[in-house]
Amino acid sequence: MTDPLGKITEGKDLLGKIRNTLAGFVGYVDRENRREADKLLRETIAQRYEEQWSRISEIQRELIGTGKLELVDDMEAAAIKLRAFIDRVKGAAYGYSGFFDAVRINSDELEKVYVFDAALLENIDVLVRAVDNVQSSLETDGLPAALRHMVSVSQEAIDAYNRREDVILATGS
Repeated sequence: MTDPLGKITEGKDLLGKIRNTLAGFVGYVDRENRREADKLLRETIAQRYEEQWSRISEIQRELIGTGKLELVDDMEAAAIKLRAFIDRVKGAAYGYSGFFDAVRINSDELEKVYVFDAALLENIDVLVRAVDNVQSSLETDGLPAALRHMVSVSQEAIDAYNRREDVILATGS
């Protein structure tokens, strides 16, 4: 995974480098870079999970097409959980500006939250494997178990996001 903060801060122009060295601007620019990195990271997280949501929708259509309607509800449970997670990630304020105006988080604490968000992105691999497992189990007796696992992984994404909020509250106190 590429580092979103590094992507934001690389290739600065001469004027930007001068501003960074002036007293008072360093913290501001650093915070603004972190907010921009957060925005990029959130967009990437939402996009990657959205890709898996699309795959789940395609599998649902395949189940309907083959007459396995009894399994569509399990697929829908995973799709709904994933959609809720994606919508929360997309809907969260970038850079935590509104929330942290009240909490007063500093750069070190913001870094902890940034690291937590990066872990959310890395956890997409677990979901990819769960969806792959469902897809490869379509014509086997293992499909119900694969579906249950995918629903569980989808719920874990929501739980991870909830723990992220706990991290924010812990760092802000």
